[in-house]
Amino acid sequence: MFRLDSGSPHLASNATRKESSRHCALLRPAQFLLKSLLAVFALWFLTPAHAQISPGPLSRAHQPLTGATNCTSCHKFGGAAALKCVECHSEIATRIAAHKGLHATYNIPPGSSNECAKCHSEHNGEDFPLIKWDTKTFDHKLTGYVLEGKHAGVACAKCHTADHIAPAARPTIKMKNLARSFLGIPQTCATCHEDVHKGRLGANCIQCHNYTDWKTVNVGQFDHSKTRFPLIGLHAQVKCEKCHTPGTDGKPRYTGIPFAKCSDCHADPHHGSFPQGCESCHNTESWKRVSMAAVGRNFDHSKTKYPLQGKHATVDCAKCHAGGDFKKPVAFAQCMDCHKPDPHNGQFAKRKGGAECAGCHTVEGFKPSTFTAKDHAISAYPLEGKHFAVDCAKCHIPKGKDTLFKIKFQRCTDCHKDEHDGQFVAAPYLNDCARCHTLQGMKPSTFTLARHKDTHFVLTGGHVAVPCGDCHKEQTYAEGTAKPVVLYHWKNLNCVTCHQDPHKGQFAKRMQELRADGTPAGCEACHTTKSWKDLVRFDHSKTSFPLVGAHKATACIDCHKPPNLETKLIAADFTAAPTKCEDFHEDIHGKQFAKDGITACVGCHNSAKWKPSLFDHDKRTSFALQGLHKNVRCEGCHKEVRVVEGKKVLFYKPTPKQCEGCHAPGTLPAGKS
Repeated sequence: MFRLDSGSPHLASNATRKESSRHCALLRPAQFLLKSLLAVFALWFLTPAHAQISPGPLSRAHQPLTGATNCTSCHKFGGAAALKCVECHSEIATRIAAHKGLHATYNIPPGSSNECAKCHSEHNGEDFPLIKWDTKTFDHKLTGYVLEGKHAGVACAKCHTADHIAPAARPTIKMKNLARSFLGIPQTCATCHEDVHKGRLGANCIQCHNYTDWKTVNVGQFDHSKTRFPLIGLHAQVKCEKCHTPGTDGKPRYTGIPFAKCSDCHADPHHGSFPQGCESCHNTESWKRVSMAAVGRNFDHSKTKYPLQGKHATVDCAKCHAGGDFKKPVAFAQCMDCHKPDPHNGQFAKRKGGAECAGCHTVEGFKPSTFTAKDHAISAYPLEGKHFAVDCAKCHIPKGKDTLFKIKFQRCTDCHKDEHDGQFVAAPYLNDCARCHTLQGMKPSTFTLARHKDTHFVLTGGHVAVPCGDCHKEQTYAEGTAKPVVLYHWKNLNCVTCHQDPHKGQFAKRMQELRADGTPAGCEACHTTKSWKDLVRFDHSKTSFPLVGAHKATACIDCHKPPNLETKLIAADFTAAPTKCEDFHEDIHGKQFAKDGITACVGCHNSAKWKPSLFDHDKRTSFALQGLHKNVRCEGCHKEVRVVEGKKVLFYKPTPKQCEGCHAPGTLPAGKS
């Protein structure tokens, strides 16, 4: 025989189920014997044999079913043998079908009883317990009701009592002793706990309370908006006990609390000055923040001695009526009666009319000020030129109550940064911006070319036409300068300060020669400001190669040749020009006068003229020119022409010395032979 538990909704914990499984494993031999006996019982019903063998005595709960005639009460025969536990224990079958309670977690098919034997083993004797479990390790959440908070430490018997079983569930429980049943107990708080609110707040206690601390009320879980007094504004922050005070029974009241008027809870701080009620000026958002719209509807301030205009219409009443005393007179003749201390720290105390705010502000707002650029004309510093359009905050830097309106203005640099990095601090300028700029704008400067003659660098020649920016460029003027500044002062005013030396130091010695004023000549040793190509100051006679004769008319580039076939003299190496004729001029004689490979031109020519030659025929040859020979042209005797390196060259040697070498017979004059 097999019997399920007595209707427990939460039978065993995982540890208990493991214990049951172990117990079932021990009973497998008995179950095998039981199956064998079932086969025997089947034969008993099919044969006339009446001898019956029982697998063992039943437990105490099933003793009334002892006897062979009662086997079919629990066992179904014919075909596959099956158990019929749920036919008796219908309350368990109902919960399994509804997927409710402990047994539903074991995945037992509805209407099936064969799974019951896995935990509840029968035919083991009268004293064998059908139900085994350990309440200390039982997992209560398997029943569908989690024990959390303080519920986790409550003893089972505190909740599972016969008194807690719902009346509607009692007839469905088969166990006669309801004190042993775990079924039929509602999960509502009122099943175990007394409803101190007497049903006024409903049966769902958890909407305000929790399982950890019953006295800590979760106000946020209770929807007060569904009551007759929804909590709005600051009322939502008020603690429950502030309104729900104890009644005659000493317990908080939740009904019968008056709330029709504010004065039901709040004392009148105005002592009857405003009979129209609190809500005429106040609202639940803030008691101190007066609803000006409501004040306008209920109290006409324009009928008082001080009508509220502009921003004053939005000022909190308590700002003027301190302590809510509206009967005490308020001074209002001057702005300073209320607006204290003076936000400008007395800067306008000596002004005509004093420090009265109305001179610059209106009730529509402190900003923008009514003091305009035109009004600035009556101040010690009238705004002119570009200053007229400058935003006030550019000079009067906003610093709240520390904003300065009395500022220095005697010098431009009181407001303006020295953009020239101190280049004009010394005399005669003394950083006086007005010497070069006007209030109409920093640019263009009033410093003209005509005024440049008063500087240390007078503009002459080509410098007069040079734009200012070509010389005065941005560069780092001094070490530590935050950013490059336009340079106006130079320590050295030589040409190389602005101009690059194209000659790469070839004339460094000449440039160091001093002028009449004691300063180095620099580029002006050769050039002038009139034109870069004007070289009238260069005296070639002072070089190692004075120009004489034909050399005077020779162009510079003919001797000082620039490299790479360039056409400009600027890149020429002036120190590399030859000083000997043979080093520069081509030997047109085909080296017939060369000695050691060098043909010295000076023996026959000079720079005065190339032709006629200065060759002394009488002294330098063995054939003195006498008589008519003195007037004979060189080519009259020297006629041999040879080709040397592709050019025809007149050769002077050998030349015949005998008359017949040049003269044909019969051509000589009479008496000559």
